[in-house]
Amino acid sequence: MIVTPSAPPSDPTIIRLSGGLDLAAAPALREQLIDVLHRGTGLLIIDLSHVLSCDTAGLAVLIGTQRRARLLGTKMRILAPSPPVTKALRSTGLYRNFSIYAT
Repeated sequence: MIVTPSAPPSDPTIIRLSGGLDLAAAPALREQLIDVLHRGTGLLIIDLSHVLSCDTAGLAVLIGTQRRARLLGTKMRILAPSPPVTKALRSTGLYRNFSIYAT
């Protein structure tokens, strides 16, 4: 999993993920996203357009990040989820729990 943050803290922060959003990547990704949130941003955008796979551990990271963002007063958006992510979100019913944007 590659995490590429961009933007200064006052601007929206865009995180571009690539590779697998899965059990192997979840612990490191969780820590990186927590770090981004604690550095401060008003809007966290997670670009999932290049994610090749997604399992329940990856979904748990997204859910946990969204909860932590809310507690910190940060809005979180999901951008362009890839077909595997969309399938995982829809099959679990989590699709409606996130603010998801196609572009």
